[in-house]
Amino acid sequence: MDQFAGLNKQALSLWLDVTSRSVQSDGPDLTARQTALMLTVYLESGPHTVRALAQRLGVGKPAIVRAIDTLQEVGLVERRPDPADRRNIFVVGTEAGAERLATYAASIARNIAAITQVSRPSSVGSGTDEISQQKLA
Repeated sequence: MDQFAGLNKQALSLWLDVTSRSVQSDGPDLTARQTALMLTVYLESGPHTVRALAQRLGVGKPAIVRAIDTLQEVGLVERRPDPADRRNIFVVGTEAGAERLATYAASIARNIAAITQVSRPSSVGSGTDEISQQKLA
C-alpha cells in the first residue's frame, strides 16, 4: 500500500471519514450520482434544470430524473415550476439538504485542519521572525 502514502493517504482517509459519517447518519445512503447532483444544486448558481444538470454531470436525463426523484423523496431537493414558463421545472435545494451538507462540510473542514496541522512544519511561526531579523541586519 505504498502508493497511498503521505497526502494521498490523508486525502483518501478524509474521503473515508466523510463517507463513513454518511452511512452512519440517520439519513439515506446516497449514490455518487445523487451526491454529485446535490452538490451541484447547492454549490453552483442556478437555475438548475434536468437538461442542465445532465449536461453538467455528463449523464443522461433519465439518470438525472431518477436521482432527483430519490433526493426529492428524502427531502434534500425540490422541483419547482419556472415562474416564467411553467413547462420548465427547476431543481432547488431544501433546508434539510443544506443542513446535511453543512454537517459534512464541518467534518471535512475539521479533517483538513488536522491534515494541514500535521503537514505544517513546527517552525512556521519562527520562520517569519527569522526573516524579519535578517532584514534588520
